[in-house]
Amino acid sequence: MFAVVRTGGKQYRVAPGDKIVVEKLTGEAGDSVDLTDVLLAGEGSDLKSTDGLTVAAKIVAQAKGEKVTVFKKRRRHNYRRKRGHRQQHTILEIVSIGGKGAAKKAAPKKEEAKADAKPAAKKAAPAKKADAAPAKKSTKAAAPAKKAATTKPAAKKAPAKKPAAKKTEKK
Repeated sequence: MFAVVRTGGKQYRVAPGDKIVVEKLTGEAGDSVDLTDVLLAGEGSDLKSTDGLTVAAKIVAQAKGEKVTVFKKRRRHNYRRKRGHRQQHTILEIVSIGGKGAAKKAAPKKEEAKADAKPAAKKAAPAKKADAAPAKKSTKAAAPAKKAATTKPAAKKAPAKKPAAKKTEKK
């Protein structure tokens, strides 16, 4: 059995027992990871439905890729910049392909509960602000009125003159 999985913006064709190097995932060596973004699954030329299909994997190690040197230079301008980079990777061993993912169905229920709680909190918050607002408005209302009376209109600036172009003699 094989599957095509997407993780870290890349796609991998995997089978049980394969080891793959992917972009860094959270976890330590020995932890298990479920890859839920399965694009294709099948055995031989027969394809299976990917609805709720997951790929179970085990983290073998957290590693770093090869060093990459980035060197920038502009001739005759004394400009040189040297930077380096080492990409962090996770080495995964594919344990099994199959298992139905129940995590996707549980997530929307939590979001609905949060959505129901937020409107109730918003309704209660304006009532508290309304009680404190009249005291603040009376002290701040006088200050902006004074500023408006004392300000003067800004003077217009003259347009800047451009320097005259230099004339060159033809030989």
